[in-house]
Amino acid sequence: MRRLAGTSLIVAATALAATIIRDAPAEPVVVPPDPSAWDAPTLVSNVCSKCHGASGRSISPLFPNLASQQTSYIEAQLKLFRQRGRSDPHARAFMWGMARALSDDQIEALARYFASQPPARGTVSSNPALTERGKSIYEKGVPERGVIACMTCHGPNAEGQGDNAFPRLAGQHRDYLILQLRYFHALLRENAVMQGVAATITDDDIAAVAEYLSSK
Repeated sequence: MRRLAGTSLIVAATALAATIIRDAPAEPVVVPPDPSAWDAPTLVSNVCSKCHGASGRSISPLFPNLASQQTSYIEAQLKLFRQRGRSDPHARAFMWGMARALSDDQIEALARYFASQPPARGTVSSNPALTERGKSIYEKGVPERGVIACMTCHGPNAEGQGDNAFPRLAGQHRDYLILQLRYFHALLRENAVMQGVAATITDDDIAAVAEYLSSK
């Protein structure tokens, strides 16, 4: 199986994501610094829904579904965005400005809001063979290349594990999963565990796992 194409693929994917907001105002939307200014439903309606949808089911396959996501994972990621501790191209382009003025209370409220929403439904795969290979990788890994089973951290049904802030992956957009796995492989997204997992994966592995998870 071929190795990842690397940085050029990531740059292309990020450029594609940027076209989604090419008609947006020059100044980014920034959350008001006053913690009492907007509660979670108002923040979602006025800010988050532009990319993630009003109920956490996103309007673009390059932005993640947040509906029914683990509360602890959303909290952890928003705090990383706020302190610029996550520096992958997607984070820089879209989330640094959005999160920079969020208070801890707002972050917790947003996490609870999205976690309480019904999960996004998976899409039916048109490639059963690829889905089956992805299921095998998810459940068993690729031992000969040191790739551990995804379910070890993300749960048997890809529902995530809140106690350890491992995210829900079931029903996530295929394109978003592919993009993030490529970021981990290229060391463009900080996470020691995932960088290790992604070190020896291939394009074919990524396509298979993404196909499987997006269908759940």
